Amino acid sequence: METHGGLSSREPLCASTHCDPRTAELLWSSGSFAETWPHYGYSSGSDLELVVREEFARVRGITYLDHAGTTLFAESQINGFFQDLCGNVYAVVYFLHPKGNPHSHNPSSRLTHDTVERVRYRILQHFNTNPDSYTVVFTSGCTAALKLVAECFPWQHRGHFSYLTDNHTSVVGMRGLATRMGATALPVTPEEVEGRAGECVNPKNHEIPHLFCFPAQSNFSGRKYPVWHVRGVQAGKLYPSCAWGGRWFVLLDAAGLASCSPLDLQETPADFVSISFYKMFGFPTGIGALLVRNTAAAVLSKSYFGGGTAAAYLAGEDFFIPKPTIADRFEDGTISFLDIVAVHHGFDTLQRLTGGMERVQLHTFGLARHTFVMLSCLRHGNGQPVAQVYSHTEYEDPSTQGAIVNFNLLDAQGTVVGYSWVGKLASLFNIQLRTGCFCNTGACQQHLSMSNQQVKSNLQAGHVCGDDIDMIDGQPTGSVRVSFGYMSTFQDCQMLLRFVVNCFVHKPVKIDEARLDKLRSASRGQSCSTSPQNPSTFDSTNPQNLSTVNCIGHYRPSTLSPSLQSPCTVDYISPQKPSAVDPKSPQRIQEGPHSFPVAVNVDSPLWRTKNRTLSRIFLYPIKSCAAMEVDHWPLGPLGLQYDRLWMVVNINGVCMSQKQEPRLCLIKPTVHWASRELHLYAPGLKPVSVPLEGCGQQSPAIQLCQSKVCGDRVQIVDCGDSAANWLSEFLEKPCRLIRQNPCFTRGMRRAQEKEPEEPAAALSLANEAQYLIINTASVEVLQKRIMSRQGPDAQTFDIQQLISRFRANLVINGAEAFEEDDWGQVQIGNSVFQVVGQCERCHMIGIDQDTGARTLEPLLSLSACHKGKVTFGVYLVHRTTRNMCNSSALCVGCPVNPQLSTDVSSR
Repeated sequence: METHGGLSSREPLCASTHCDPRTAELLWSSGSFAETWPHYGYSSGSDLELVVREEFARVRGITYLDHAGTTLFAESQINGFFQDLCGNVYAVVYFLHPKGNPHSHNPSSRLTHDTVERVRYRILQHFNTNPDSYTVVFTSGCTAALKLVAECFPWQHRGHFSYLTDNHTSVVGMRGLATRMGATALPVTPEEVEGRAGECVNPKNHEIPHLFCFPAQSNFSGRKYPVWHVRGVQAGKLYPSCAWGGRWFVLLDAAGLASCSPLDLQETPADFVSISFYKMFGFPTGIGALLVRNTAAAVLSKSYFGGGTAAAYLAGEDFFIPKPTIADRFEDGTISFLDIVAVHHGFDTLQRLTGGMERVQLHTFGLARHTFVMLSCLRHGNGQPVAQVYSHTEYEDPSTQGAIVNFNLLDAQGTVVGYSWVGKLASLFNIQLRTGCFCNTGACQQHLSMSNQQVKSNLQAGHVCGDDIDMIDGQPTGSVRVSFGYMSTFQDCQMLLRFVVNCFVHKPVKIDEARLDKLRSASRGQSCSTSPQNPSTFDSTNPQNLSTVNCIGHYRPSTLSPSLQSPCTVDYISPQKPSAVDPKSPQRIQEGPHSFPVAVNVDSPLWRTKNRTLSRIFLYPIKSCAAMEVDHWPLGPLGLQYDRLWMVVNINGVCMSQKQEPRLCLIKPTVHWASRELHLYAPGLKPVSVPLEGCGQQSPAIQLCQSKVCGDRVQIVDCGDSAANWLSEFLEKPCRLIRQNPCFTRGMRRAQEKEPEEPAAALSLANEAQYLIINTASVEVLQKRIMSRQGPDAQTFDIQQLISRFRANLVINGAEAFEEDDWGQVQIGNSVFQVVGQCERCHMIGIDQDTGARTLEPLLSLSACHKGKVTFGVYLVHRTTRNMCNSSALCVGCPVNPQLSTDVSSR
C-alpha cells in the first residue's frame, strides 16, 4: 500500500477493474491525485485515515457521501460534551441584566448564562465578526431561522420578497407569509441578478422595505454565489433592487456554505444569516441560529411574546415592554441551553482536527474536484459518456464551487439511469448518497430542463417529493448527489467510482485523456484560480481523444453525440425506468436474448395441465433472521403459525433488518413444539429460548410498548433481558427481542377482495401480506440470466442460494416461469389464497443468507429484465370465513391450482 501525505490506495481496487498498470496509476493512484491536488488533509505528514479510524469508527465499512445533508460528528466531540455535562450543573437561565449583580443568581444559572454568551461570541468569531456588528439569535434550526425572518419582517403593499430560484424549499416557503401581508413574491434566476443590473430607480426612497434571499452555496449543485451580491443588492446596483426603489435587505442562507467553507461577514455584510450547526459538525441537531446585523435588527417586529422575552407586561391590560437585547427579544421560552453547550464542543473539535475552515474548504473541494474530473472524462466502450454532471463550473476554483457533485448516470445509448435504481445498488456497496431533487425544485428544474407544466404533470402522474418514481415519459425527475465533509477521504472517492465502474459501464470502457489532462492541469500546483473558467466544448466522438480503460464518463448536452445504431454486446445491465403513469402495466419484461417471458400463454394446454406442487415451506419466526424450513405447518390467522411474530429492535425500539445489520441472517430461530419455546441459535453462542406464548421474564423498563413496521404502528411486548443480552452480545450492539402483542390486530394496507362474511386479513410483523410465494421455474430463469453475465458473482449462485435470498414462505414446482405474476387466486391443498400483488424487491436480496455478505446479484440481473418496479414473487392472503376454524395446514407435495386474474383472463 502506498501513502502520500496521509493518502492510501487499495490494491484490490485496481485488480477488480482489470486495469493495466498505467491506467490504474492514472485513475486510482493516490499519488496521481496528490500530484494534482496537494491540499489533501490538514497538516504536513498527518494521517487523515488514522484520525478517521479513531474519531469515526462507527462508519467503518460505510462510504458516507451525504455531508450536504448531515455531516458526521467526531467521537471526541461527544466525549467532551459528555464529560462537560457530567462535571458541571447547567440550569435554566433567568434574565440577567447586563448591569445587574452577578452574585444575585444561583451558580448553575450563572454558569449556563456565561457559557451561552461565550458560545455566541465563538459563533461570531467563526464568521469573522463581533457583537458590535451582529447578534446571534438561537433557533431550533436553519428553517426556524428563516421562518423567524418571514414572521417578523415588515411586509407591506408595494414591498417585495425576492428570492433566487436556486433556493431551498424553506426559503421559497417564506413567500406564503410575505404575500399574505400584501408583499409581492418575485422569483429571480441566477442569471438575472447581474444580467439585469442597472442604476437604482429611486435611491433616496427608504420607506418601502424589500427582502432578497439567496443561498451562499446551492445545496443542489454546490455552486457558490458571489459574496459581493450582498452589497450589490443592498446598494440597488443589482437586480431586483435596481428595479424597485426602497430599502433592500438581504437574507443569506449560509447553511450549505458553512459546512465546508469559511464565511467572512465583514466582506459579506448580509442583514440576516441563517446557519445550521449539524451541517458543520454533525451534532447537535436541534439547534440553529439567525445572525442579525445590528443595524437591521430594528426592522424586525414580533407580535407574539413568550417566556423570557418580556421586560414587563400586564395580564389585565394590553401592555408589553420587550427586553432590550436583540437575542432576548426573539428567543421565546427556554433556549436549548444544553445543545448550545454542545455547539461549543463542536467548534473546538472542528478547529482541533482541521485547523480551520480554509483547510476544510481546500480538502473537500479537492475530493469533489477529483470526482468531477473522473466522471467528466470516462466513457462507455462506444465512446458515449456515462454521467451527466450538473454544474455551472468545471471545478477550477473553491471560491466558486463547493464540495458537491450532482449527476445522473447514462447507459451506452445516452438514456438516463433512474436515480432510485442507482440508490438501491449503492446500498449494496454500503455507499450512502442522496437522490431526488434535494428540496430545491428550482435548481432541479433548471438543470434537468423541466418546465413548470412538467412538474405539475409529474404530480398528476403520481410523483411527489421523496418517492422513488425517478423516470416519467423517459425523463428523469431528479438526480444523484454526492457531497464531502471534513473527514471524507480519497478512499471515499475511490469506492464511489469503483461502484459506478462495476455496475454501470459497458466494457471496454474508455477515458478521454485529452480532457483529463486539461482538467487536471487547470489547477496543478495552485490552490485555486481567481475566477471561474468558461466550460469548454469537447468532441467526445473523436477516437484520438479516447483510450481503453475500465471506467465511466460525463457529458454536457451540447456535446452528446447521437446514439450508435449497433451498440456493443457487453455484460452491462441497463435497467428499464419505472413509469408512474401505469405502475400496474402488464408489460413488465424487457425483450432480449436473456429476457424473461412477457406473459403466460393462457390458451396453452400445457399450462392448463401443469402438475404444480408445493415443494418447500419456510417460516421466519424472527423478522429478518434465518428461515426455518418445514415439511408441513399449520396456518394461523396471521399467516403460517409463528411466522414473523418476533423482531429485533435497537436501543431506541426501532426495527432492525438485514439492510442495516446483515448478520441477522446468521441467527437461526427454531420452534420447539414439545417445550413450547422458540430457540435461538447463532455461531459462537449457546442457544437461548423464549416462550412461544407470552414473553417470559419481561423487562421492567420495557413491557407493553409500540414500534413501527413499514409505517404501521404496532403494539409489542418485550421478551426479557435474557434474549436481549444474547442478541446484544452476538450483534455487538444494544438490542432487544420483542413480540407482537397477541391482543393487537394489524390490518393490511393492500387491497383485498372478500365476501361479506369474510373477515379482513390481519398481519403479523411481515411487511406487506400474510404469505409470499415464488416459483422455482422463475428462479431457474433468473439463475441462467446471472450465469450468462461475466463477472465475479456469475459462478456463485445455485438454485438453493437464490431461493433463500427471496425469503419466501412458499415455493412451488411444475409451473411455467413467471406465470405466478398473472394469478388472481390459487388453491394449495384445501386452502384458498388471494393474490394481492407482486413483491417489489430491494437490495436486501443482495445479502447472502448463509454468510451475510453483500453481492450485486441477483438484483442486478433481475432489474435488467423488468420494466417498472423490480418484482419477484407474489403476495398471498388466506381466504377464510368467520365460521371457518384456523386448523388447516400446508404440506410439501400439496397440489397447487391457480386461477388467472381477471385482467389476464380477459385478454
